[in-house]
Amino acid sequence: MNPINRDMTVPDLLRNVVENIHPETHPFLIHYYEGKWREISYRTAFEHIHAVSAYLLSIGLKKGDRAALLLENGPDYVYFDQGIQQIGVVNVSIYPTLPEADTEYILNDSGARTIITNTPFLFRKIIKIANNCPSLIRIIPTFDGYGKYLNGLALQAGVIPFNEVLKTGKSLTKQYANDITSAREGILISDISTLIYTSGTTGTPKGVMLTHANLTKNVSACLDQIVEVDQHETFLSFLPLSHVFERTATYHVCMATGAKIAFAQSIDLLAKNMVDVKPTVICAVPRLLEKIHDKAIKNGTESGLAKAKIFKWALKKGKQYRERKVANKAPGPLLNAQFRLAKKLVFSKIQDKTGGKLKFMISGGGALPKNVGEFFGDIGIKILEGYGLTETSPVVAVTEFNRQVYGTVGRILPGITVGIQDTDTNQIYTQQTHEHFDPSYDSEEGEIIIKGHCVMKGYWNKPEETKHVIDKDGWFHTGDIGKFYKGNLKITDRLKNMLVNAYGKNIYPTPVENTYLKSKRIEQIFLIGDGREYITAIIVPQQELLKETFNLKDSFFEQINPFIEDIAIIDWIEHDIKQLSNELAKFERIRSFKVKRKPFRIDTGELTPTLKTKRRVIEKLYAKAIEELYG
Repeated sequence: MNPINRDMTVPDLLRNVVENIHPETHPFLIHYYEGKWREISYRTAFEHIHAVSAYLLSIGLKKGDRAALLLENGPDYVYFDQGIQQIGVVNVSIYPTLPEADTEYILNDSGARTIITNTPFLFRKIIKIANNCPSLIRIIPTFDGYGKYLNGLALQAGVIPFNEVLKTGKSLTKQYANDITSAREGILISDISTLIYTSGTTGTPKGVMLTHANLTKNVSACLDQIVEVDQHETFLSFLPLSHVFERTATYHVCMATGAKIAFAQSIDLLAKNMVDVKPTVICAVPRLLEKIHDKAIKNGTESGLAKAKIFKWALKKGKQYRERKVANKAPGPLLNAQFRLAKKLVFSKIQDKTGGKLKFMISGGGALPKNVGEFFGDIGIKILEGYGLTETSPVVAVTEFNRQVYGTVGRILPGITVGIQDTDTNQIYTQQTHEHFDPSYDSEEGEIIIKGHCVMKGYWNKPEETKHVIDKDGWFHTGDIGKFYKGNLKITDRLKNMLVNAYGKNIYPTPVENTYLKSKRIEQIFLIGDGREYITAIIVPQQELLKETFNLKDSFFEQINPFIEDIAIIDWIEHDIKQLSNELAKFERIRSFKVKRKPFRIDTGELTPTLKTKRRVIEKLYAKAIEELYG
């Protein structure tokens, strides 16, 4: 049953759990501390949350003020976020991977007076730019030993450790108890809960204003769609909570249902943490799922003839079994027996590496290649694909647990309307809602436009930008191209990504790039060709496979030349390019390419925090190399 039964604010979610779902002594958070996994109860969490609120009220923070969080995932994020949320202060979460210039811009644009940070690296980033941020008066580090980074620095902002905030706040909690209650009860669902800055693939970061209603109604709609989530789940959290996908699909869902949140130690230790924590749900991005897929295929096919044969046979039987189930046909006794054997010999070993209790994974933040989704379905791991944007709180559509259509992002959530609009004539081909769902419905392709409770209040301090994306009829224009397929929403590409070649042919890069990414030799690919006679690309090879194939040392990837000019390596990549080009129309095929030595990265400005390539940045950075491709 959906626990969100009234117009709740974000702090109401957590209070509802201890009032109606779990006692205060029940575990809420799990983290790795001093060599072991430790559980934190709701009671302990509330002690820290109230301490933060009391301290901030005592120094004058009030409803509508902004406080910034530059934090890696962990309990501190929950304490500070909930501590500010229940007194009406707005959460300004900053991606830990953002360059200093973007971080400085966000602090100045939001007018945040306080920032909390939890690693030496992030603390050093802040103190470098703090004096360029006039509104910033307080920096709160959560770790010991921060003082050594302040030697010789004359900061305008004061520095106070988080343990001092908690100590002082706990001594003030009783004194400020009525003020905390009054502040919490004074929050309207139309008030801004958070500013999340979206850099997009071009332009200056924009602060997306999401209200309490945006966030809680989005969680409620998600739980109406995926009724299988309940208070017994354990979510493993590793995607940044600064991103709205993880904040909604893990953090807010757990706060609403009473599920536990386990914080992974790091992305590098994720595989080990899955075995330790034994999660039932994990939110992931497509790139991680692709890497798991690639590793499983490699391990299954390269470890001896007999084992490879068994692995391929098991995948074949898994595919047959899944396809029979999808078609609502009985697998039959022979296929049932074969699937059980495939599960025992192969699939259970892969499932054990996720902890063995996984109910499903949720993929968001980008398009999951169809073959990757099908692979997980074949081995018995369910992947639910979702779609949304920061501006839509974020979830617009998500796969239903018992209705998988690979290559789509699922059914529209309750309370949301999605239209498909012709990009030339602005004619709206169709409007679909949750209630309109028809599993046989297909539509024409166009820009995806959205109405409903999920649409943001607007961009902070940018009324003209807001008018540009939310039209006079209330439609939010996503800039994504898509259509409906079998009743589910299917994303084709980004409108701004579209390339128009010299002959007027429209080329959407994403499906073309995904075709070439089927190669195990290719890690990243960036398509070029707008206004040009033919398509070219910058390609990043799969580094580990490249090192293994050509016996390369790490120093090879540190050379000054950003591009690899070794003919043998270029030919190695070209082998797969030629084979995969046969799957594409002639005008979509890559005619020439450069092999990039290092991956595209966030800190160099080449990628957004959600790992989308920034077209203008890349084209400017590598303008000379691109011209050489057309020389």
